[in-house]
Amino acid sequence: MSGPPANTPKAKLLARMRALIAGTLKYFPNGQFKLGNVTYSTQSLVALFQSVIDAIVAADAAKASAKDAVAAMRGVKKNVAPVALDYKRFILATFRTATQALAEFDIEIKSPKPKTSEELVAAAEKARATRKARGTTSKKEKLAVKGNVTGVIVTPVTSNPSAPQPASTVSSAPGASK
Repeated sequence: MSGPPANTPKAKLLARMRALIAGTLKYFPNGQFKLGNVTYSTQSLVALFQSVIDAIVAADAAKASAKDAVAAMRGVKKNVAPVALDYKRFILATFRTATQALAEFDIEIKSPKPKTSEELVAAAEKARATRKARGTTSKKEKLAVKGNVTGVIVTPVTSNPSAPQPASTVSSAPGASK
């Protein structure tokens, strides 16, 4: 029978109860005790202490069982979740416009609520501020930007007649077409 780790209060309580039982049975095998306003025999006192031990052991077993059950549940959910998601997608594709049928599957189609004029203005301002901060420009402004290539030396490639020709060659000369 295993118990909690030795440094926990529960383990100390278990050890204390076991010691009380052993000491009582050794020194008072047939004793009578008046504790508080209740009279106990050795057997009833030992049974009382044993009930604490049994409760702790049962709680530890239940805790271990609960951990096993939770681990098993997580494993099942992990295996079922992809199938459930695929099935939900199938149902949505099948009953896209049939809200009553979807309701029977407890699936609700959520449509976005329309934005207020204040939200639209705030979104436009935020977009302008983001473009300015990033330095992004319009398509026409991007076309106006040209780069110059200078100092590039083109070396002709002589090929071996038995070697395969490259799929495409890139020329860096100004005015070359692609």
